[in-house]
Amino acid sequence: MQAKPIFELFDLTGRVALVTGANSGIGAEIADALAEAGAAVVLVARRKAELDQVVKAIESKGGRAAALPCDLTDRAAIDECAKKAPAFFGAPDILVSSAGVNIRRPMLEITGEDWDSTLKLNLDAPFFLAQQLAPAMIAKGWGRIINIASMQSVRAFGNSGPYGASKGGILQLTRAQAEAWSRHGVNTNAIGPGFFATPLTKPVASDPARWQAMADRTMIGRNGELKDLRGTAVFLASRASDYITGQTLFVDGGFSAG
Repeated sequence: MQAKPIFELFDLTGRVALVTGANSGIGAEIADALAEAGAAVVLVARRKAELDQVVKAIESKGGRAAALPCDLTDRAAIDECAKKAPAFFGAPDILVSSAGVNIRRPMLEITGEDWDSTLKLNLDAPFFLAQQLAPAMIAKGWGRIINIASMQSVRAFGNSGPYGASKGGILQLTRAQAEAWSRHGVNTNAIGPGFFATPLTKPVASDPARWQAMADRTMIGRNGELKDLRGTAVFLASRASDYITGQTLFVDGGFSAG
């Protein structure tokens, strides 16, 4: 049976995606979704053993994936990562910046090292990696950049100051990248997840009362499941989003709209 044209808008066959933070959580889920939609995916994170497990999981379902270990807090390593990435499947058409860290301490206890490490991974890496990969996308006349924002891009949560500052920066970085490159066919958008059980949110998710309180504040009545992000990621990575750029789409069960 021939596929209907509407489904072809979401087909990523022939595309190459580079996904950071792809060793676990949101990054791994998005990488798997893009591979299922047809993209070849390059998985980037520090821990190779974990990346290899995600590669095996994708390949077991018939997808194409490769692991590219990289310390994204090191600008020289980011440059090297960008240079190595095309060797696997060709130059990436899609960049998903999902790697992140959240150091939870009261504002008066935040150290300079806490601040620097958070901003380097959460904000610097999405900027510098996109800066390296965008020229090849521009040359092709097509590309997608997807940044991972947060509810803390638009509101404050306690004991999470550096993370909130970095995610507020992601909101504006997304707009700036869109303004710079959309006219060349390279659209930039962000996904703002609500509360999902991931290694990053373990301190909150491991407290049943607090986790339930978060769920109760959503309009849907539950916290997110990783599968809830799959459709949004494929949509923003595909031709279905050709006329959408500079936007942050919150996938949070209505939490931010309440």
